[in-house]
Amino acid sequence: MRTRLTIILTMLSILQSLHAQEIADTISVSEQITECDIPADSVRFVKTCCPTYAIVRVRRNFYFVEASASLSSGESTPFWLVNNRQGLSSLKKSNGYLRGGIIKQADYDKRFDWEAGIDVAVPYRYTSHFVIQQLYGGIRYRSLNLRIGSKLWTNGVVDPYLSSGDMLLSQNTRPIPQVMLEMPKYEYVPFTKDWLAVRGYFSMGLYTDWRWERDRAGAEGSWIKNRMLHTKGLFLRGFNPDRSPITVEGGLEMAAQWGGTYHGVNRYTHEPEVVHLPHGIKDMMNVIICRSGGDASDPGQMGEITNVYGNHVGQWSLAVNWNPKNLDWKLRAYYEHFFDDHSMMFFDHAWKDMLLGVQAEFPKNPVVSKFVYEYLITKDQSGSVYWDQTPEIPSQVSGMDDYYSHTLYTGWQTWGMGQGNPLLISPIYNTPGLWNSYEFMNNRIKGHHFGFEGSPTTELNYRVLLTFTRSWGSYIYPAPSIRHNFNGLLEINYHPNRLPGWNARLGLAVDAGKLLGKSFGAMLTISKSGWL
Repeated sequence: MRTRLTIILTMLSILQSLHAQEIADTISVSEQITECDIPADSVRFVKTCCPTYAIVRVRRNFYFVEASASLSSGESTPFWLVNNRQGLSSLKKSNGYLRGGIIKQADYDKRFDWEAGIDVAVPYRYTSHFVIQQLYGGIRYRSLNLRIGSKLWTNGVVDPYLSSGDMLLSQNTRPIPQVMLEMPKYEYVPFTKDWLAVRGYFSMGLYTDWRWERDRAGAEGSWIKNRMLHTKGLFLRGFNPDRSPITVEGGLEMAAQWGGTYHGVNRYTHEPEVVHLPHGIKDMMNVIICRSGGDASDPGQMGEITNVYGNHVGQWSLAVNWNPKNLDWKLRAYYEHFFDDHSMMFFDHAWKDMLLGVQAEFPKNPVVSKFVYEYLITKDQSGSVYWDQTPEIPSQVSGMDDYYSHTLYTGWQTWGMGQGNPLLISPIYNTPGLWNSYEFMNNRIKGHHFGFEGSPTTELNYRVLLTFTRSWGSYIYPAPSIRHNFNGLLEINYHPNRLPGWNARLGLAVDAGKLLGKSFGAMLTISKSGWL
C-alpha cells in the first residue's frame, strides 16, 4: 500500500511540474493529424488512449499523464467502458487508475532510426495492482521494423476507434510482450509498375497472466503457466491510390497459443492433472508451419498429436476503398472471415459467419466526420456436429468450432479479455473458480454495430457507439432462449485552446437486455500530454 501511495504521489508531482511547461513544448490543438507526420499506429494510440490528440509536429517524442475514474450502477461496468480499451479497464462498478508514459517514435523519413516507450498505470480495483501497459524498444531500417517488448499495436482492415473490433487481434487486451518483425506500411512490389503493394508481420511472444489465471481458477479450474504466442500476417494491395480512385486490399493472418504447463483437474477422475507442453525449436517450427506435435507418451497431449500442435486461429480479410481526388468524402467496405481450424480456413464448409462493414469519411463535415456500420454473425461455426475419425467410424466431421475457446489452452484471451471481437463476450464475465472459467459461453451471436464521430468545434470532439446483438450461447453451453443485448456509448473530449496539451474525456455508457443486464455508468479521464 505504501509503495502504491508513493507511486501516486510521484505521478501527481510530475503532472504538476508539467503544467508549468512552456506552451511551445505542448501539443497545439489547432493543427490536424496526418499520417505523413506520425505513423498510423502512433496516431491511433494518441487518439484512443490520450485524446489530446489534435496535433502533430515534426517532433516525435512525447509524454502523457492521465487520471481516470469510473462509476456505474447495475452488476458491472457498462460494456463499452470495459471493452476495446487495450485491456486497461475493470468490471468493478467503481474503478480508476493513474497512468503515465514517455514515447519516442521512429522517424519514417530516415533510412535508419529507433523507437522506445514506457507506459505504466497504477489501477484501483483492476485485475492487477500495477500495470506495465507498454515497455518496448525497436529499430527501423527502410521499410522494416524489429521490436521487442509490449506495444499498443493495430492491424487489419477495421477502424480501431469506431469498429466493434477486429475478429482476430482487436484493441480489447493489454499488449503482449513479443519480438516482432514488421513491414507496417504498404511497399510496392518490384516490376509491378507500382500497381501491387505488400505489408506484413511475424512475431513470437509470451503471455504474462498465469498468476492471475491460477488465482482465478481456484481448486476446480484450469490454467496454463508460460503459454506462448505466435502471430503472422501478409496483406496485398492492388491498384495505386495516387492513380486510381479504387484500391483493393486483402490478407491472411494466423495466430497460435503453444507451449507452457497446463494445470487442471481431470473431469473424469477428478484428480489433479499437469501437462508439460513442449517449447523447443522443433516445437516452434511445428507451430509456425501448422503441424502436429507434442509428447506422444502423454495422454493429455493426444489432441496435439492427432491434430495441430497449439491453439490455432486466423482470418481472411478483404477491403475495397473508394477515394476520388475530386470529392470531399471516401468510402470503404470490408469483410473478415474468422476461422478456428483448417476446415474453415478454406472451403470445407460454407463461409456463413462473417464481419461485414461499411465506413464513410467526410473530412470537411465537423458534425459527423466518420461513420461505421458493421454486421456480425458467428452462429454457424462449421455446423453443430464434431467427430474425430476412429477405426470404428472413419469419417471426419469438423464442425462445432466453438470460436475462441479451447479444450487444453485457456482460450483466445489474456487477463480474461478476449483477443478478438469483444461482442463474443469475454471470459472475464464468467463466474471464477469453475473448470470452465475461460470458456467463451456466448460465441454464437448475430449483431449490428454503429459508430460515428465528429469535431463540432476546435475544442470539442466526440464518438458514439451503438450495438445491438442476439446470443444463442455456444454449442457447448446453448442458451435456453435467445438473449438480446444493447450497448451504447457517448464519449466527449474537451481540449481547451487556452490550456494546450490538456484534455478532459467524459464517457457515458448504458447496457440493456438479458445478456449482460441493465447498467449505466460514467467515466471521467483528465490527461496532459506534450512534446519532449
